[in-house]
Order: sequence, then structure tokens, then C-alpha cells
Amino acid sequence: METEHRSEHRSEQRTEHRVSTLELFFDLVFVFTITQLTVLLADDIGPRSAGQVLLIFTVLFWMYGGYAYLTNQVPPDRPVRRVLLLLAMGAFLVCALAVPTAFGDGGVAFGLGYLMVVLVHAALFTEAHGRGVVWFALPNALSALSVTAAGLFDGPAAWGLWVLALALQFVTAHIVRWLAARGPGAEDGDQHGAISAPHFVERHGLLLIIVFGESVIAIGIGVGSVPPTLGIVTGAFLTLAVGAALWWMYFVRDEGRAEEVFAGTPPEGRFKLALRAYYYAFIPMLLGIAGFSAGVKKTIGHLGEHLAAGPALALAGGVACYLAGDVAFRLVLGIRPVRFRAGAVVPVLATAAAGMRLGGAWQLVALVLVLVGALAVEGRAARTSGIRDSG
Repeated sequence: METEHRSEHRSEQRTEHRVSTLELFFDLVFVFTITQLTVLLADDIGPRSAGQVLLIFTVLFWMYGGYAYLTNQVPPDRPVRRVLLLLAMGAFLVCALAVPTAFGDGGVAFGLGYLMVVLVHAALFTEAHGRGVVWFALPNALSALSVTAAGLFDGPAAWGLWVLALALQFVTAHIVRWLAARGPGAEDGDQHGAISAPHFVERHGLLLIIVFGESVIAIGIGVGSVPPTLGIVTGAFLTLAVGAALWWMYFVRDEGRAEEVFAGTPPEGRFKLALRAYYYAFIPMLLGIAGFSAGVKKTIGHLGEHLAAGPALALAGGVACYLAGDVAFRLVLGIRPVRFRAGAVVPVLATAAAGMRLGGAWQLVALVLVLVGALAVEGRAARTSGIRDSG
């Protein structure tokens, strides 16, 4: 019976599949957690809030990756899988609702919602892979329990438990790789390493484009009920231009090449590549969009005014964070060149001075000029070296 189950699973893996509408629905719910993180940061732009956003998002994104990895191998094409995935969406929704108070009164609720996310993931993996799930479900559960326990404390103790949860997640991937090769269930190791390149790249691209929508939503939230004056319309177009430049960097220059690199990588090497490119590198990219969106919310209604340090740094720091993540993404996948994007980080950060001394509109203009300039120079260099844009 066990052999038949494994054979059926391998047969499923050999059939390439694309992202299903249920997975996209799942991503929409997950992105609500990023929306809430943007709210948390915008309410109090500072080092404390930034630290909380980093911890909360990194912990949540680990399990998002777990679900993306699972559905990449086993599509949600059976009723039991669909029901479990819907249950996980509900658990992520609980986490999202508790995000603004995750380091306060909502800490326990957040932790219990996250524990449900982990347990449903374990149930889905058990349905697909069998008993071998315990070897990575256990550290994931311990991480969730650490987050839940953090809700019972304040101050350094709470922060310490969040860091512990993060540390448990960072070692889980290495535990999975080691046990898949050496421990119980090693005979099924191919199940843990095989990744369908088209599905995996498409899934994360769709997630990124949904998160880009956060910067557009931030325009509306920042404007509120104020009539659309010429200044506000100009600011909205400038904000959209920044988002479009960031979109161009990934979807025109990176996504197609990323799929080629994954497809050309042996199956046993794809898990490590996915972890580096679509987890470690994607964290600053996604958080960068959230940071920029928080800055937009605080800036769009005050474009003619000198910005405070918080909003100016959120705008510049968010874009710089995205660029740094994209540079890391390119380095991991061997996509060249990277020097133009890396070189744009310092000028992007310098635009904060324009926001504080001249006004928010001028900072947005400066951001557009730096990003478009970097893309233009990079495009010219690519054409000179015979590299074509993808997408």
C-alpha cells in the first residue's frame, strides 16, 4: 500500500502543472498579513515597529513557503486537500487580524492561528507523503509554540521567544535535507527535492504582483476622502511609476531567466536553490514593497510638505530593501548583470534627504529618476553583451 502511494505521487510529480485558482485565493489571504504589517509600520515608523514587522513577516513567510512547496509537488486536486487548504487560509486570516497586536494583547491569538497553520500543513503533507512528515513538522510546531508563548510575555522575553521561533525555522530546512537523505523515509528523498520549475516560479511571481497592489492601495488610503487635486494626481502617478520600475526589474528582466535556471538545475539541487532565491532573497523584496507602501500612506496627502524622517526613510528604505533583495536573487540564480541595481541602492537611500528638505513629491521624482536610470543603463549594457530581456 505504501509503495502504491509513492508510485502514485511520483506519477503526479511528472505531470507539470500551473498555479490553481485555489492557490491564488490562498495567496490573496496571505497577502492580507502583509497589508496588516504595512498598517503596523505606518502607525509608528521607527526601529521598534520595523523589528516587529521583520520578525512577524519572516515567521509567516516560512510557512507560506511550506505551502507553496507542498502544492508545487501535490496540486490541490482532491476534496480533502482543498478543504485542508481552505482551513489553512482561515488560520492565516486569524494571524493577519492579530498582526497589529501580535506583540501585545493579540499575541496568543496570533500564536494559536499560526499553530493551526503549521498543523494543517503537517496534515496536508501527511496525506501526500506519509509518516515522514514528523521530522520537519515537529520543529515547525515548536516554532509555533514559541510564538504562542511569546504572547504571554512583554519586553525582552517576548522578543527572545520570537527570535527562538525564527531560529527553529532556519534549521528546519537543514533537518529536512539531512533526514531525507539519511533518516527514516530516506527512500522517498526524491519527493522532498523535486520542484516543478514553471509552477514554483509562477506561484511566487503571482504573490509578488499581488503585493505590488499594496502600493496602489496605499495611495487610496493615504488620500482618504480628499478631492483629487493636481498635486495628488501627480503624486499618484509618481508612486505608480516607482512600482512600475520595480515590477519591470523582476517581471521583464528576472522571472523568465529564473524559470530557465530552475529547469536546468538537477532535481536534487532545486530545494537549496529555491530556499535561497524564493525565501531568503524574497524576504527583503516583499518587505521592501511593504515599507515603501507605508511611506506612501504617510506621504501622498502631504506631497508639498517637508517630510518627517520616518516617512522619508520608509520610501527610500523600502525601495533600497527591494533592490538589495533583487540583487541577492540575481546572484543566487546567476542572472547578470547586478552592478547597476547594486549601484542604485545608495542613490535611492539618498532620496530621503530630498523628501526631508524639499518635500515628498521631489523624493518620488528622485526615486523614479534613479530607478529608470538604472534600468536604462542596465538595458544598454545587456544589449551590448547580447542579453535579451525576457517577459
